Order: sequence, then structure tokens, then C-alpha cells
Amino acid sequence: MRRRNPYPGVTRVVDRHGKERWRFRMKGRPSSYLPGPYGSKEFERAYYAALDARIEVAPRFDPGTFNWLVELYRAAPDFQNLKARFQRNLALEMERFCREHGHRSVAGLDAEIVEILIGRKAGTPAAANKLLKLLRRLCTFAVKRKIIRTDPTYGVKPIRYATDGYHAWTEAEIAQFEAHHGTESKAVLAMRLMLYTGAARQDVIRLGWQNVRENLIVYRRHKTGGEAVVRIHPELAEVLATIPGDKMLFLTHTGGRPYKPETFANWFKDQCRAAGLPHCSTHGLRKAGATRLAEHGATEFEIMTFLGHKTPDEARTYVKTANRVRLADSAAEKLLSNHVERLDINRRKALKLKRK
Repeated sequence: MRRRNPYPGVTRVVDRHGKERWRFRMKGRPSSYLPGPYGSKEFERAYYAALDARIEVAPRFDPGTFNWLVELYRAAPDFQNLKARFQRNLALEMERFCREHGHRSVAGLDAEIVEILIGRKAGTPAAANKLLKLLRRLCTFAVKRKIIRTDPTYGVKPIRYATDGYHAWTEAEIAQFEAHHGTESKAVLAMRLMLYTGAARQDVIRLGWQNVRENLIVYRRHKTGGEAVVRIHPELAEVLATIPGDKMLFLTHTGGRPYKPETFANWFKDQCRAAGLPHCSTHGLRKAGATRLAEHGATEFEIMTFLGHKTPDEARTYVKTANRVRLADSAAEKLLSNHVERLDINRRKALKLKRK
């Protein structure tokens, strides 16, 4: 068995005179040759001194600029502790912002300038609000690091706008997708998994028989960490019955390889286009599943469990929408009933007049 190196970073070299020497090399520390025989006290003193040494790295950007602040933030636990996917998206947002404003002073940002920056994107409210969130995140970090005293984004309100977000699949679209691909296809398996479990794209690719507990599917959402517990619907049970019991992933790439969330989303989008549904997406199936539950009288907390959320706030939206539809239907029925009743009364009156 190979012995572990007691002095990591140390390697034996023979110089051009044939003399044995010990070189220390480690990332972030200056390279050096260690004196004395290997393992001697003199050698160890030099080794531990080399371990404690650090290379002073000059900042790549002028201190006080947004480029400099972003570099500090990316190296801090505030950024490092975020989930990898969120890190990637946030890094792209910061890069876009710094391309235009990276050279500007952080201390020079005030509420008026924030309003101007947000106002420039008023035509695309979602992008404007995303920029405000980014500035708020960076300024909160800058206040914590005592780079600025106050947060200039404080009191700046996001732009309000009406949006339904992703398109929720209709019953007709679900039927069209299944008719095109067939119930034995991987496309329908993927669709039913998302529709009947509420799993997002990054969750559905990790589902397998290990998540099945009797007639339930139990999994933890990657985004929120919340636990989702869903009873297996008969239509989902039908397609799961075709999957071998030892399969750890229900959905796999060619050759049994696991999907990446982005790759899976792109593949599923292709299946939607092939079925003549280019406007449909993976997220729209979560909305369709939650909408179905609300329309069948599920409570906010039942929908919250289905979606794997930690609070019922979003579930409340589905319940309110379903209640509005039910009230509208009920009102329409009453109007129609009263209209028919009035017609009947008028008809009886007309008959009486004729008899006279």
C-alpha cells in the first residue's frame, strides 16, 4: 500500500549538480526549497513557515467599483453557499450589469440613480425588477462589509405588472400530447410524472423507485428543500408499471445516463413542438396539476404539499382562481335558471290571455 506523504506539497528533485533537494509548491503559497535533511527539525520549521505564507494577490479592479464589489461578493460565503444553478444565473446577471456599469463607484449610487436605472427598463418590467433585486443584493453585501453606510435601494419599489407567468396546460393540450406520442412513450412518462407529482424539471430527473412509498411518491424539492408527498394517480401508475423495479431513475438519457435539468428541458420542449404545442413547457405542467387540484376542491395546504412549497402563498392563487371560476359558473346557472323561469311565467300568462 502506498504511504501517504507526511509533507503535502513537498517533492524530491535532483539539481544539475546531482544534489538531492526538497521543493515546496502549493497553490496560493510562494514556492521555495526547504533546507536541511528531509524530516529534520530545520526542514520542518521551514515547511510549516511555507504553509503559513500567502501570496498577496493584487486586486484585478479598482477598489470601490462595482467590478471590485462583485469580485468580493463572489468570493464570499454569501455567494458560495448558494445552490450551483442559482450561482450560475446570478453570475450571468452580475456580468451583464458590470459590462455597462462595472467601472462606476459603488458609493456614488443613490436612490435617484437606482430609479433611473430601473426606469430605463420599464418597457420590460420583469427585467427591471430583476435588476433591482440584483442591486439590492449587492448593496446589502456592501453595507455588511462597511463599504457603504446605507442601502440606496431601500424604498425603491419594483414595477407592478400583470402576468400569468408560464402557460398552464389545458386538458385538450394534454390529450393532444398523449395522442401524438402514445402512452408507452418516454415523452408521456415524463409528462405524467410532472403533471401528477408537481415535480419541476430538476426534480423529475432524480425520481426513481427509491421515491415510491406504497402508493405515494415522496421527494424533496431541489429549489426550496421542501418535502413533496403525492398519491400516485392511476394514470401515472399505468406508465410506471412498464419500468423495471430496479431502475433508480425513471427518466434517463441515451445509454441510461442521467439528465441535466437544462438538457431535459430542451428535450421535452422538442417533444412539445413535435406534438404541435410550442407554447407548452415543463413548468406549465406543475401549474396544470395545481389547477386541477384547486378545481376539485383541494385546500391551500394540500396544493402547497403537492408543489413542495414551504408556505401556502402561491397555492392560495390557484384556490382563488378556481373559486372565481366556480362562482362565475354558479352565477351563470342562477341567471339561466331565472331566465328560464321568467320565460315559463310569461308563457303561462300568454296562455291565460288566449283562453279569455
